[in-house]
Amino acid sequence: MRLALILLTLTLFSMLALGAVSAQTYKPPHSRPGPAADRLLFRAVNNDVASNSLRNGDIDMYVFSLKTAAAKQLEGAQGVATYRAPASTLSLILNPAPAVRGEFNPFSIKEVRRAIQHVINRPFISQEIYEGLAEPMVTHVSPSDYDYLDVAALAQEFDIAYDPQKAKQLVDRAMTSAGATMSNGKWSFNGRPIQLKFIIRVEDERREIGDLVSAELDKLGFTVSRVYHQFAPAVLNVYSTDPQQFQWHIYTEGWGRGAAERYDYVTINQMSAPWLGNMPGWQEVGYWQYANQKLDEIGQRIYRGQFADVNERTRLYQEMTRLSLDESIRLWVATVSNTFPATDKVHGVTQDIASGPKALWTLREAYIEGKDSVTIGNQWVWTERTTWNPEGGFGDVYSVDIWRNIFDPPMARHPFTGLPIPFRVSYKVETSGPSGKLAIPGEAVLWDVPSNAFKNVASGAQATSKVTFDFSKYFNAKWHNGQPITMADVIYSIYQGFDIAYNPNKANIEFAQATTSKPYLETIKGYRIVDSSRLEVYVDYWHFAPDYIAEYATPSGLTTPWEMLAAMDELVFTKRRLAYSDTAASRFGVDWLSLILDRHAREVRNTLREFQTAGKVPENVFKVGSTTLVSRDDAVKRYTASSEWIAQRNLAVISNGSYMLTRFDAPAQFAELQAYRDSSYPFKPGDWHFGAPPAVAISSVRAPVLGKGFDGAIDIQAQGPGALGVKYRLFDPVANKLAASGDAQRTGDGAYRISLSKDDTNKLSLGLYQLYITAFSDQVSALAERRVNLEVAERPGAASSQDFPIDGQPPATDDDGGGSGIILIAVVAVALVALLGVGGFFLMRMARRPGTPA
Repeated sequence: MRLALILLTLTLFSMLALGAVSAQTYKPPHSRPGPAADRLLFRAVNNDVASNSLRNGDIDMYVFSLKTAAAKQLEGAQGVATYRAPASTLSLILNPAPAVRGEFNPFSIKEVRRAIQHVINRPFISQEIYEGLAEPMVTHVSPSDYDYLDVAALAQEFDIAYDPQKAKQLVDRAMTSAGATMSNGKWSFNGRPIQLKFIIRVEDERREIGDLVSAELDKLGFTVSRVYHQFAPAVLNVYSTDPQQFQWHIYTEGWGRGAAERYDYVTINQMSAPWLGNMPGWQEVGYWQYANQKLDEIGQRIYRGQFADVNERTRLYQEMTRLSLDESIRLWVATVSNTFPATDKVHGVTQDIASGPKALWTLREAYIEGKDSVTIGNQWVWTERTTWNPEGGFGDVYSVDIWRNIFDPPMARHPFTGLPIPFRVSYKVETSGPSGKLAIPGEAVLWDVPSNAFKNVASGAQATSKVTFDFSKYFNAKWHNGQPITMADVIYSIYQGFDIAYNPNKANIEFAQATTSKPYLETIKGYRIVDSSRLEVYVDYWHFAPDYIAEYATPSGLTTPWEMLAAMDELVFTKRRLAYSDTAASRFGVDWLSLILDRHAREVRNTLREFQTAGKVPENVFKVGSTTLVSRDDAVKRYTASSEWIAQRNLAVISNGSYMLTRFDAPAQFAELQAYRDSSYPFKPGDWHFGAPPAVAISSVRAPVLGKGFDGAIDIQAQGPGALGVKYRLFDPVANKLAASGDAQRTGDGAYRISLSKDDTNKLSLGLYQLYITAFSDQVSALAERRVNLEVAERPGAASSQDFPIDGQPPATDDDGGGSGIILIAVVAVALVALLGVGGFFLMRMARRPGTPA
């Protein structure tokens, strides 16, 4: 009688620090307002030399992931703490645009795109190229995402595996049917070779991945032109061009993950649905557009909370994932366990379960005893695509890594639970959802483009939910330029968002921004100013987790003073000298607005001075009901303060967070941030330190040989914080289908049992099945998963037992090939910028970039 063979799913995303810092108790260095350190210094350091720079004391922390070899060399190094997190994901995006008459694009054929899934050797990439510091993924949901619980079985059933022979059969059939011919091992059309332009990034292991996939494409009969690029030219060629110009056919994408996420609604839309502007065509006017009405319909239902309960949300999420896999526009490769090193003298590290120390928490709390500054290295500080503007910029991780320390978002994601939490606002949520409605008071308003004013909502208007926001922690403080933050800053950004979307002149200029904003704005039903610090927002949105309702309804990111937004609007829409977005800049032949460029800062300053001289006030914007929010004197003070700020620093970045940007030297790849210590600032060191997350772990699994037609049970021991749950799925690898799934029953403290009745086992065939066991908690968006090869025989056999250390690192065994598993930390990547709250309607506008391109 054979014992069940227990195999461990190899997962390498432990969020526990490998150095000494994780064991330290954080002690704030002082109690002054603002951050722990007085200065943050950002320097560009190539990741090939980052380890030496850290050892030499040139930098204190590195926030671009080390290459695998360097990461392994630093493990256990004296004086160094290394932090690991699944902070980046990799994908290949295919250009599906149909070619013009007489030409041929293989990726316009769905069957060819699906065939390419089978030439990506994900296990090799994860285990050989990344030496185990990556996990294969086949959907936008990786094994390190909480929603993996809902789509894991679906991903398995699609049978996306490395199979070049199957890929060749699919390609041969599809290409021949489309009229292509094979000659001397190469495809041609109308007598000309079919050539694919493959843009391959060179800064990291993506170069090796690109070369690997290129070789496979060659074997399929395609002529591949490999174009090696760094970040800026690659992004320009792919995301800023009409797909039908065929500047690219395939690209090695990388995405920076920003924060933990419990229930994703942005990423699935960003990576699959055309409506949000992240699929080929980018929703830019005049470009060929990838279109898929079904993906847009389901995606908007998930995005806008149009589901009755968590079960319906799960069904929608699964259906959209299935459609995305079927389309195979974006092919997922791996989640990479990034390694971020720091000197062990750095105190204050919070380890977000998605992005490790890169999230907005760490650098606000970081300090080194005896020093007034912390020096941070990154691959770049500035690139030709690094653009600082709060409406259509911040499209790269390098700018966002700095920017997140300069402003305070209204809300953020808890670094462990992945749920929305208040950051600088408080709120009260009232809802009649999912099916009921609340009455909207008659004094509530919406921006009306035809009358160019805020107008009262219609009599009898209703909304699903109401959120009352209290902005006191903003309004009792000041912008970095010394001016008070007021309700006018909130109202201007509300106006700005609606006017860009619905004013035809502005929408024609910033077309993609307008188009992608409307599905969100359609759900906003009214605003009512309650008093000097509170605002009610009425919205047709519901969620079973009320904090998501508050996040969705947040009216403004409050990143930038209203007068700065007004000056930028003047330059973009009236003077037409600059553009908010890269695509609009390209279309109209103007610069892409960037507030860290001296010439653009001077343009903004000159416009502010014009406003100041003319005493200009956008009175129509600031007249809300019977309230006038800004007087002429108020406006002139604002214009003066901001223009003086720009003159002193040659920068036009003004915000309200714990640090101020005081120097940005693009040629020198250097930026300096100084602490904001104004007495009105509401936070001090220690307010936002979370440390390391608690762990979820499976410590043992006891599995018998199941007898066909006999009752059977698998016993599990799991540990973790809060209320734990254990799910299972039994997969038949021969039939490639799910045989059973469900919840394990709790039988004691940390003890769970999967019970299979004789009727259940009688339905199984003799042989080996794959049993996946996943433990999860309500207090951390983290999973621990084990895979058990479970034998079904004529009669039941003795149980085999495998015990795992509680830290999640089981010893190597012959059964698992000498490998070892560690805790699978799970989160969903959310749009970095979405979480940061860039611009006015922070969730709506920035949600175009769920993970920021890296």
